[in-house]
Order: sequence, then structure tokens, then C-alpha cells
Amino acid sequence: MTPSTGPGGPPGDAPGGAPGSAAGSAAWELLLPAASAPARARGRALQEALRDAVRSGRLPPGTRLPSSRNLAADLKVSRGLVTEAYEQLTAEGYLRSGRGAGTWVGDAVRAARPRARDLAPRSPADRVDFVPGTPDLSLFPRSAWAAAQRGVLTELPHESLGYPDPRGLPRLRTALAELLARRRGVVADPERIMVVSGVAQATSLLAGVLHARGTRTAGVEDPGSPQHHALYAAAGLDTVALPLDDEGLATGPLYASGVRLVVTTPAHQFPTGIAYSARRRAELLGWARSVDGLVLEDDYDGDFRYDRAPVGALQGLDPERVAYTGSVSKSLAPGLRLGWLLVPDWLADDVVERKRTTDLGHPALDQALFARFVERGDYDRQLRACQRAYRERRDALVAALAEHFPGARVTGIAAGLHAIATLPGRHGPEESFLARVREAGVAVRSLAAYGHGGSAGTRATQEVRLVLGYAHLSPGRIRAGVARMARAV
Repeated sequence: MTPSTGPGGPPGDAPGGAPGSAAGSAAWELLLPAASAPARARGRALQEALRDAVRSGRLPPGTRLPSSRNLAADLKVSRGLVTEAYEQLTAEGYLRSGRGAGTWVGDAVRAARPRARDLAPRSPADRVDFVPGTPDLSLFPRSAWAAAQRGVLTELPHESLGYPDPRGLPRLRTALAELLARRRGVVADPERIMVVSGVAQATSLLAGVLHARGTRTAGVEDPGSPQHHALYAAAGLDTVALPLDDEGLATGPLYASGVRLVVTTPAHQFPTGIAYSARRRAELLGWARSVDGLVLEDDYDGDFRYDRAPVGALQGLDPERVAYTGSVSKSLAPGLRLGWLLVPDWLADDVVERKRTTDLGHPALDQALFARFVERGDYDRQLRACQRAYRERRDALVAALAEHFPGARVTGIAAGLHAIATLPGRHGPEESFLARVREAGVAVRSLAAYGHGGSAGTRATQEVRLVLGYAHLSPGRIRAGVARMARAV
């Protein structure tokens, strides 16, 4: 819009708003730093300073501003700069003006929030945090990652910076196919691999496609990840909690549930730490074939096994009945938001299309960087370094529990980044134990906290069952944390 002007001058030249007035003084003080900007940037700086003063509420709605002549004199700038600033902000709606009525702060603006909040989970420095789910971020290979980044920026063709294939760059899908086949025994066709921002996005994509095909319920392990309910609810699916036994997901309740989609962690069940037996893996695939169903295999930490080679992925036994997902959240860092999804052929086109409409593909630079990181062997070296560090921390945890909690049973330690510690009944009841250690500055969760249907918390004894994440803690921090728990109880 074109602002109105009064007789003999531009907006703001009507009487009022003299330099000595409250409005004139406030504007002068707020805009003075902008007036000292370099000459070529002074007009832009003046506009931004005035815009920020209105946004922040320092110049509230209804405030009358000085005339352009008076403000220019106060700031010792040209009148044209002030006139241009008033006209620009009037066009944007920050200011309003009327013929012969001067220039005022508009009513449409509301004060902006003073700062951006950080909602990322953080643990206080004085607290020992045994909550599982985070690797040691100090192990991130900064030098190797930076070298890969420099190499990619040098060699990446210009056309690769356009919108990518929604499945991911062919280079990365090829590298992932080789990596997953070699390390996890996956049947990995690069045409059926999709690069995603993590297991959460993989789950959401698959759930959305199945919902569109008529699926309304997903079976989840009990105990299991607490995130499943929200992820599936967002896609319109209900969840059914399915109990475990010593071999994995119990097949009797699975058949009785009537579900045709089930989410599992067969290599290292979260949180119990068991590996599904060969018999149970076969029974699970038998269920999927008999009901025309699908198993979603979440291989969240399958690369970390300490007693022997990792158990291969379930997907390798039947790629048409198992969708497979994983990420670098445990091996590199969750902040990279980088993962993969392998889907059966009968679902591939629908999942690709949903990925396309969701975000038009994963960032191309990140994909090319990780492809180079895998191709040059850096990812294998990172996994070996993490495995050595995490085995040492697991051993430190087991030794500390034996010292401070005699009689404790520790299970689920053959693989992964957490363990289950069952403390003798004399330390119970569990609620009292958790309250005391929390007051002592130790963050820890019980196995019952991961139960969906109550089975995880049902027992007849006073035993305390804890899920202890250790990967992100140094051996010394682990020993100190266990000792602090012991003193508290």
C-alpha cells in the first residue's frame, strides 16, 4: 500500500512527536545504534532496529513516532533514510499513518518471544543418569567426519544439490545395501532401501501406508518402547500390548490378538535384553505368513554384541514378511537424524510416495557424506571403537553392582547398550527404592516403566528390577553412580 502524506511532507511530518517528547526520546534511544552503522548498511539497519523495537513491545501499539524531519535530526542521518524506513514498515503493517495525522505503531503487531527455548532432553551435571537410549556423544568421530565432509563438498556434482530421489541417493543406498548385508545378514536390494530421518520416521511412514490399506491396530512388545503408542496413534492406529516369554514375543497371545502388524526388536529386545530364539523367530514368521501379516524389525542396536558375532537380522529369513529399520543414533549420534528402512516389494511404491509427499527426500549433503563415510571404512572403524568402549563400560557396571549390591542378577549384557539389574528383595519395595535414589541424584528407570499392559510390573516379590543404560557414562561415572545408589538405600 502507499502511505498517505500530509501537506508539505511525507508520513510523520504532522505536528507532534517532538524530540523532547516521550515517544521521540524512546525512538531516538532505540534507533541510535543503527544510525552509527556503515553508510551503505545504515538504511537497512534503521529499518531492522525499528522493526525489532515494535516486535519486542518496546514501542507498543498506538505509540506516535517523531516526524521524519525531527528523527533524522536527532539521529544525524538523512531525512530520506527515515522516510524510507517509515514507508517500508507502514507497507509491512508495523506502522500506520494517516493524512495529517502522523505515524503510529500499528495494532497488528504482538510482542515476540524474547528467546528460543531448547527442549532437547538434558540431565543436570550433578546427576548420574542411567536412563538408556543415548550413546557416548564424545565418541563421535569429528576428524573423520570433517574429512568426509570436505571430500564430499569437493567432489559432489552440482546437480546432486537438487531435489533427491525420495528413496535416497543411489550412492548411499548402494553403500547401505553392502553394509547391511555384510554386517546384519539383511537381504538388501538398493531399490527397496529408503533413507529416512530415523526409526521414528520409518515407523510413521510404514504405519501411514498400512492405515491407508485398512490396518487399524499394531501389536507391540510388552515391555517395550514407550514411544510406540504416540507414533502409531499419529498414523491412526491403535496398539495392542503383547507379552514376552524367555524366547521372545509369545505367539499364543499374538495369534489371539487378531493383529496383522507387529513391531519387534528380535536381535536385542528392548528393554529386557533377550535375543529371540531360533524357534521363536521361525514361529513369528509362520504367524506372518498365516495371517498375511507384516513384522516390523527395529534393529536399534544390533551391531553391538560382546560374546560372539551379532545375531543376524530376522529380515534375512523372509524379506517379503519383514520390514527392517535402523539408524546411526546409537553408533554415531541421534542428532544426525539419519536412518534406513527396507520394505517388502508389495509395499515399496506406496512407502516411497508417502516419503515424497512428507519431505521430498532426505538432505542430499548428509546422504553423500555418510555414503563416503561408509565406503571408506570409517563407519566400520567407528563401530569397532564403540564396541571396545561399551564392553569396558558394561564390565564396569557388572563389577560395581557385584560390589555394592551383593546378590544382584544382571541380564541382557551380551549385547546392546543397557542391562537389566534385579536387586534382592531387601532393597524393595521398588517405589521406595526409586524415590530414595532420585533424591540422591541418580536418574534410573524400572523395568515396570516400560510396560504397556502391566505384565512388566507383575511379580510376587519385593525385587527391584532396573533398566540401566551405561553407554553414555564413563567407567568412573558408572562406579560412582552405583555407589551413590547403594548409599541412598
